[in-house]
Amino acid sequence: MTAVADGGVGKDDALAYLRAMIGAQAGTYRRLFDATHGEPLMNADEIMELVVEVRRLQALFAPGPLAIVMPRERFEQFARLLGALAVPKRPLQFFTDPEAGRAWLDQPDVRNWSAPGHC
Repeated sequence: MTAVADGGVGKDDALAYLRAMIGAQAGTYRRLFDATHGEPLMNADEIMELVVEVRRLQALFAPGPLAIVMPRERFEQFARLLGALAVPKRPLQFFTDPEAGRAWLDQPDVRNWSAPGHC
């Protein structure tokens, strides 16, 4: 499953993505989030609201492997949110190139990964 951010990304955009993913029952799938051309439009309070929602959702299911693609200079803006995403034990890697992220997601140990205690 791939999500691409193109242009400004606000809190409502991020929440809509999370809700769509849950509605599609895709929470445990391998995912690539490509923010190569995205621009975060969230202040600290909005990021914290998003962190709270991510943690709530993580209590409902074991999240699947996640490859995040973004320019290194934007990483700092998302550090808190990305830290919340990394809380559960699941494969998580950062890339500056979408193809490298896809290749990692296709590695057998990532492709066949399942959360401890979940099948």
